[in-house]
Amino acid sequence: MSFLADEYVIHLRATVNKHGRPYQSKTIRTYAEAVRTLGQWMSRQGIEDFRLDTDTLNTFFRDYNDSHDRGGTNAVQRNLRTFYAWLEEEFDHPNPYRDRKLHRYSAPTGAKPKTLAPELVRDLLKITGNGQPRVREFEKVRDHAIIRVLTEGLRAEELLSLRLGDLHLSQGLLQVVPLKDARAAGEGRVIPLQPKTIIALTRYLRAREQHKLSGNDWLWLGTRNRGHLKYSGLYRMVNRRAKEAGHPPVSPHRFRHTFANDLLSSGVSEGDVMTVAGWKSRSMVDRYASDMATTRAVKAVKSMGDRY
Repeated sequence: MSFLADEYVIHLRATVNKHGRPYQSKTIRTYAEAVRTLGQWMSRQGIEDFRLDTDTLNTFFRDYNDSHDRGGTNAVQRNLRTFYAWLEEEFDHPNPYRDRKLHRYSAPTGAKPKTLAPELVRDLLKITGNGQPRVREFEKVRDHAIIRVLTEGLRAEELLSLRLGDLHLSQGLLQVVPLKDARAAGEGRVIPLQPKTIIALTRYLRAREQHKLSGNDWLWLGTRNRGHLKYSGLYRMVNRRAKEAGHPPVSPHRFRHTFANDLLSSGVSEGDVMTVAGWKSRSMVDRYASDMATTRAVKAVKSMGDRY
């Protein structure tokens, strides 16, 4: 059973998605995790072959939904779609996703992404040294710079994909290039940086010069002279710092929700927010900024004072 899962990962790494672009590493991990989840359930059921019929796959989704929320079941169902399309193409296995009998688990409606409290962000910055020049620890200087860059609205994978050449600190900018293989094509977008983010990055670059792998082109390097920082390292770092600051676990992606709310609250137009965030659809603004929409509306109306 495991050989199919391994072959599927090789397939993802060697092919492109429906937009003609290589699958990003986070996407591959997410798809592979869905297959592993299905494989674990199959092992408990005594099933040895991933080529399931629709009824068996329905049973898996029902069992998964019994112990997870609806959104989680929807995500696993979406992430397995590509796997079964691959099985259909490679092994002529009837694709259960083409069968009307497959039970569909829609995503819950009305769920609002949560922004981070300003106090939490400030505490994370404080626990990493507050950007003070007297702080000499590589790890603290790096973590502080990473948290600062997260407040600029980058996706986690975008942050981790940054190279030294993507920084244009003299202009107060950095360029986000989402796909490594498209870097020469000029794809991506320009991110205007806050003054304190520029200072934090400058200090990190100075500390980075002492790293054993400073000649590496990747911007973010690991502690103990380890190489390129990966998502698992970023996730652990953010949650460790949150715990040190006395807060519950934090997903790096929540900084992006907070970024959207911060800009809209400051009067930045929705069109400009879309451009900086790299969104093509107006609906993304609604989704990412929905958590604090009422608060922003109340402040905007109250700021008008007496209208008559």
